[in-house]
Amino acid sequence: MQLVVGRVGRAHGIKGEVTVEVRTDEPELRLGPGAVLATEPAQAGPLRIETGRVHSGRLLLRFEGVRDRTGAELLRNVLLIAEVDPEELPEDPEEFYDHQLMDLDVVLADGTEVGRITEISHLPSQDLFIVERPDGSEVMIPFVEEIVTEIDLEEQRAVIDPPPGLIDDRAEIASGRDADPSGESTTGEDAATGGDTATGRDGG
Repeated sequence: MQLVVGRVGRAHGIKGEVTVEVRTDEPELRLGPGAVLATEPAQAGPLRIETGRVHSGRLLLRFEGVRDRTGAELLRNVLLIAEVDPEELPEDPEEFYDHQLMDLDVVLADGTEVGRITEISHLPSQDLFIVERPDGSEVMIPFVEEIVTEIDLEEQRAVIDPPPGLIDDRAEIASGRDADPSGESTTGEDAATGGDTATGRDGG
């Protein structure tokens, strides 16, 4: 399975380094030296990471064959895509990759159907499930332990205990996509490959 793990940003300096918007919770694994990444658009890659370092809180990468600022600027906005085993799980049992959560049925504890997860938004404060209701409307459900009480990958369902107003007639409908889905990693992202973010119920 191919998943988006980063987006190339601005060139840094004059020796070919680029800033990278990280879209994985495991950058040391996905974006380490020696990793070979596919790209979107495809003609920009594949790219092999030569060096990586953190500077002022930003990840800086240099790719093999990119030796100057001009070459680095040509890669701006290119998506970096890693090949990931679909059965692979994050190290933390309370975290899940976005692709594992997509299309899960969302139900109440008594089995009442709420909808289906169609998107995951990664906001600075918390992660949100975008859930499509049976009537076609959409509702945002915070992925926090107090609300999402169980993720059952075997049964392909997420059990929730929503507070009053979250999923009834007063629920906040995400029809206008008010939430910014870009976040730390993403889901759906800018390519059909999706994001590699590990989503956790602790709000981070």
